Amino acid sequence: MPAKVRDRRLQSHSEQLASGGKLQQSKPTRSLSRKRDEDASTEVGEGQDEWAQAKTLIKPPDQLELTETELKEEFTRILTANNPHAPQNIVRYSFKERTYKQISSVDQMAIHFSLDGNLLSLDSDEGRRQSARRATMTELTPVGSSMVEIEEIEVIEESSKEDLLAAGAEEAAEAAETIEPVEAEEPSPQPAKEQKLTNQFNFCERASQTFNNPLRERACQMEPPPRANFSATANQWEIYDAYVEELQKLEKSKEKEKQRALVTKKEDKRRGGKLTSLESQSDDVTKVTKAAKIMERMVNQNTFDDIAQDFKYFEDASDEYRDQLGTLLPLWKFQYDKAKRLAVTAICWNPKYKDLFAVGHGSYDFMKQSRGMLLLYSMKNPSFPEYTFSSESGIMCLDIHNDYPYLLAVGFYDGNVAIYNLKKPHSQPSYKSSAKAGKHTDPVWQVKWQKEDMDNNLNFFSISSDGRIVSWTLVKNELVHTDVIKLVVEGATIEGPEGLQLHTIGCGTSFDFHKKIDYLFLVGTEEGKIYKCSKAYSSQFLDVFDAHHMAVDAVSWNPFHMKVFISCSSDWTVKIWDHTIKTPMFIYDLNSAVGDVAWAPFSSTTFAAVTTDGKAHVFDLSINKYEAICSQPVVAKKKNKITHVQFNPVYPVIIIGDDRGHVTSLKLSPNLRKMPKEKKGQEVQKGPEVEIAKLDKLLNLVREPDSKQAK
Repeated sequence: MPAKVRDRRLQSHSEQLASGGKLQQSKPTRSLSRKRDEDASTEVGEGQDEWAQAKTLIKPPDQLELTETELKEEFTRILTANNPHAPQNIVRYSFKERTYKQISSVDQMAIHFSLDGNLLSLDSDEGRRQSARRATMTELTPVGSSMVEIEEIEVIEESSKEDLLAAGAEEAAEAAETIEPVEAEEPSPQPAKEQKLTNQFNFCERASQTFNNPLRERACQMEPPPRANFSATANQWEIYDAYVEELQKLEKSKEKEKQRALVTKKEDKRRGGKLTSLESQSDDVTKVTKAAKIMERMVNQNTFDDIAQDFKYFEDASDEYRDQLGTLLPLWKFQYDKAKRLAVTAICWNPKYKDLFAVGHGSYDFMKQSRGMLLLYSMKNPSFPEYTFSSESGIMCLDIHNDYPYLLAVGFYDGNVAIYNLKKPHSQPSYKSSAKAGKHTDPVWQVKWQKEDMDNNLNFFSISSDGRIVSWTLVKNELVHTDVIKLVVEGATIEGPEGLQLHTIGCGTSFDFHKKIDYLFLVGTEEGKIYKCSKAYSSQFLDVFDAHHMAVDAVSWNPFHMKVFISCSSDWTVKIWDHTIKTPMFIYDLNSAVGDVAWAPFSSTTFAAVTTDGKAHVFDLSINKYEAICSQPVVAKKKNKITHVQFNPVYPVIIIGDDRGHVTSLKLSPNLRKMPKEKKGQEVQKGPEVEIAKLDKLLNLVREPDSKQAK
């Protein structure tokens, strides 16, 4: 519609409305809307505006009346990004741990408003209709007018039409007749220039900043594999020689297989049976044994990762508040199905491989003697033993050679001794005694390797209840025995027929050789006496100690001090001795039969003892001379008895065996392995001399004045 025609129509409408009494003034269309708003807000006849009047506050009847101090009091509210309505106990199923676990991260976002927009393609029917409608609107608007003015004019037209309808249909018809000829008189305006279409949609963008979840990294540190550089030149004749060697090896292997097949066929004919599939596949399995063992250790390390972390890094911080008392942290538990009903009768750490230890299984009950087992466990694989050997008689003791860690000396309940070689694949001992070769007539309670003899032959000693201490030497392919000493109870001779004097034989239960003096060793007996013996004298003892009232279960020299040794017995006591004095230096009553005792390798004043009531006791004389600094139950069941204990030579770990065939490893807390503290400006003195001085200081407090002068 042209601009002049629109102005005329608006002017005629306003005149008609003024004549009808609806409007008092005739103003432009834009002022009409403003005047209407003012009339709606104020009443006629008011002298001043409403905003200038005094305002009175209307209070609700139930409003609290507060004092000035209460009104000035500030209440702080902390706004957080957390959604109070978000659930905090969402549980999801963890397929890794196979349990339901609570989720720590909760979605705190709350959506208050969402609007779905619609986008139309210009080529679609609806898009074409809207673009055509927009084009007609731009043609009707005058050049230079904005879209806002067009909208205002449309609003005014609608309002004026409503007023005309209220005034009457006749007036509206007359107004329409007067407007129509005016429109016809006006000339057609020039076509407007095409304008760019504005965006059809209003987009509102909002953003909020939130905390990002922290990233977690898991890493595993390991020692890098060893590397070596290799370089060589490959000529044509070297390649040819290599192929020839390989062909020769294949031919030899085929010949060996044929010979084996012939031998097996002959054996099958004799037996009248056939080879099982497992036996035929044994050669194939041996090819992957090393790789399978590595994989097994990796799987076990992942399975027992929490225990491995405790073994490596955990230090009990609560020791600071325990007043110099300590605890034992349980680590791995070693058990084997075939050795379940057999008691642990011997434990020994390997001197070369610090994570490897040997366990002997048998029975201390005379009425329940059956088979025996020798197992070697590694802390790298607690689920299955590294080596397994079975025997017809129960194993009662064992020892590993210091220089040859693959040789194990073993004593059996039937009086035999044997040597196992871990390098050989078969499960039978490499050397074993016999009735002809001078075996013991009673159970062998302890064996100990000794230094090689003058001819560089390996030898070890054994002690038994038959009163004999025997030296066994490996000469060629057999064990040669030599009786070192016979235990005879003094003052217990019996006169036999024809004036013969019969000596009562002492039953040996344990012995230990001096760490520095080769010929000196101690022997414990069932009568409770301890004999100090020498390899050079086979007919008499150097000294006799009336040590205990019952059998001496273990005796051991101190690894640092040359004069001190320890003993334990079934009479509930542990005693510490100076071999130059016949009375004990320290006596401890543990309220139960003591099965074993062992010195710690890191301190001259620390030792551990185990009792049949299932407790492990750790003493440190430098901290407390009167009682244990740790007494802790190790076995769950009351009927289960602890039999042996051993310290690891490097790590702060002890292993304890019981009569159910289980071996438990425990870590010593910091208070149980206290080292000398560093002083400012002084270096900490370490070594055997410091340990000897520490123990001497304690012994001087106990020694009598006469013994001090004799010393």
